[in-house]
Amino acid sequence: MKIEDALQEEQSIENTQPRNVYYALDEQGNYRQVLAAGCRAKHDALSLTWECISKEAETIRQEVLAGKKSPLAYHIRMCLLDIPLLAAYTGLPKKTIKKHLDAKAFLQLDASILKKYADAMHITEEELKSV
Repeated sequence: MKIEDALQEEQSIENTQPRNVYYALDEQGNYRQVLAAGCRAKHDALSLTWECISKEAETIRQEVLAGKKSPLAYHIRMCLLDIPLLAAYTGLPKKTIKKHLDAKAFLQLDASILKKYADAMHITEEELKSV
C-alpha cells in the first residue's frame, strides 16, 4: 500500500476514533509508518461482531427479565467475558459462577461477592444488579 492509499476514514466503532499504525510506501519506495483511522474491511468486521454480541446480549437480557437468568449472565456477555476468565479475575470457582447465573442464586449473593463481580467488570454493584 502507498501512503496516499492509506485509508483515513473517520468512521469507527462505537463513536470512538481509534488510530492504527500501518506501513505504507512513500514516494521514494521506502516503508513508513502511517496513522490511519482504519480500513473498511476491519470496520465492517468489527461492526458485524458487535452486532452479533448485541443480539446475544439482548437475548440474555430478555431471559433475565423473564427470571430465567441472572443479570450476571448479561454483564458477562457485554464485557466480553466467559466463565473461566471471570473466575480468574474474581478468584471464585467456575462452578460457583455458573451457579450465580441462576436468577434465584444471584438474588442471595452477599455484598462481598457482588463487589468482586462488579470490580472485575468495572461497573458498580447497582449496575450489576440491573440490565
